[in-house]
Amino acid sequence: MSVESRKVSESIVETVHIVRPNHLNAVGRLFGGILMQWIDEVAALTAKRHAHRNVTTASVDNLRFLKGAYQNDVIIITGRITYVGRTSMEVQADTYIEDLEERRTHINQAFFTMVALDENDKPAQVPGLILETQEQRAAWEQAALRCQMRNPKS
Repeated sequence: MSVESRKVSESIVETVHIVRPNHLNAVGRLFGGILMQWIDEVAALTAKRHAHRNVTTASVDNLRFLKGAYQNDVIIITGRITYVGRTSMEVQADTYIEDLEERRTHINQAFFTMVALDENDKPAQVPGLILETQEQRAAWEQAALRCQMRNPKS
């Protein structure tokens, strides 16, 4: 299997959800566990698109709930690769509420470490990441610092 480098844009994922009554907690807001499931799925799809392999979630950090979501809110979740190592990738997942005029309000952000898996569920090498913009290079640098904090001995 080839592990040639891929562009950030080749693996971007965006999902759309509507908050329904069964997604609400006891105080009428989107239940955090439901949102965590949705963003984990986006992170996995993003990493799978980049690696062209099955993946697993290794860790989640900086999961921040910035604002609540309520019944009938339209939720947009985007995922993009920000950093790759030998077998792992960092995925930035951002969640927004989209209004009727398609304006987005940022309500959540998380960073996932995803590991690519071979046919035997062992870690597998991932493609490199082609950084095309200054924003992507800055995201890489920030992700590299998070990676160092997660793995201080590596």
